[in-house]
Amino acid sequence: MAVAPVSSTGNSAQTAFGLDFQSLLKIILTQLTYQDPLKPMDNFQFVSQLAQFAQLQQSQSLNDQVTSLLSAQSASQATGLLGHTVDVTSQGTTLSGTVTAVSFSSGQPVVTIHTPDNQTIGSISIADISQIR
Repeated sequence: MAVAPVSSTGNSAQTAFGLDFQSLLKIILTQLTYQDPLKPMDNFQFVSQLAQFAQLQQSQSLNDQVTSLLSAQSASQATGLLGHTVDVTSQGTTLSGTVTAVSFSSGQPVVTIHTPDNQTIGSISIADISQIR
């Protein structure tokens, strides 16, 4: 089973608008500061907006944690292949060899195999592995 490449977004508290949670709270505070005193914001609306922003922050945090977990799982999966004989299918050709090294390219694990005819083939994506023995 192969895992798709994992990429990091950088700042974990970024929202879809490119603002962090503190910036969104400042916007709400500014909105409250400059609201029309004759038509104040309804308390329910205000609390609803705060709840939505808090939920958005929690969703972003959960997403970052899942991304980190997938990255760790991918690394664990790749290192578990060390010493195993694998079949690799690439461009219609099937090669067989023993996994001798694991490295990471753009966040995705790639393996190096040593074939029975003493060839060393590197930069093989885990997605190209068709069988593990």
